[in-house]
Amino acid sequence: MLIEHGPVPRRTQSPQNQASEHLRFIRDVMERSASFTAVPGWGMVVVGLTALSAAWIASIQDSPDASLMVWFIEASIAVMIAVLTLYWKARKSGVSLTSGPGRKYILTLAPSLVAGLLFTVALWQAGNTELLATLWLLLYGAGTITGGASSVRVIPALGVCFMMMGIVSLFVAPVWMNVLLALSFGGLHIGFGLYIARKYGG
Repeated sequence: MLIEHGPVPRRTQSPQNQASEHLRFIRDVMERSASFTAVPGWGMVVVGLTALSAAWIASIQDSPDASLMVWFIEASIAVMIAVLTLYWKARKSGVSLTSGPGRKYILTLAPSLVAGLLFTVALWQAGNTELLATLWLLLYGAGTITGGASSVRVIPALGVCFMMMGIVSLFVAPVWMNVLLALSFGGLHIGFGLYIARKYGG
């Protein structure tokens, strides 16, 4: 004998659970659409100052390998400063670096930096270091543009300036490369960093 069952009653959520889900959905949407404002302006200024020092030290070296080593050391110092100041400002601003626009900013910036490191090693091993400055400027600029898409408007503008300097470097003699690196990694970071520090608080 078949026993017919009536429709299974739909399980309803309590008003409290529904409200929690709605709030979670709204928060997720706001995180995806918000801009990452924890870019450290003062950190960029410090990075710019170290880059100016590195450019001067690299310019007085008597071999391309020694000059490249100076920039390797500078890159390590710059990354350390950037990470520490980024973490400090994000924590101060209450912004997460592992979700929302913070995570998007890091994930879109990192590939260009990794590519730059790998190509630097490859060109150095091949003995072709004349294109390194152009490579650094273009890839850092491209990464800053893509990373800046989820940040404040001034960050993509910084990336465009770096790419323009990279284009200029294609028409400049290698002897002037340290000057271009000083103007870009030094001057641009200091100028934009001061603006960000004043406009967005630190």
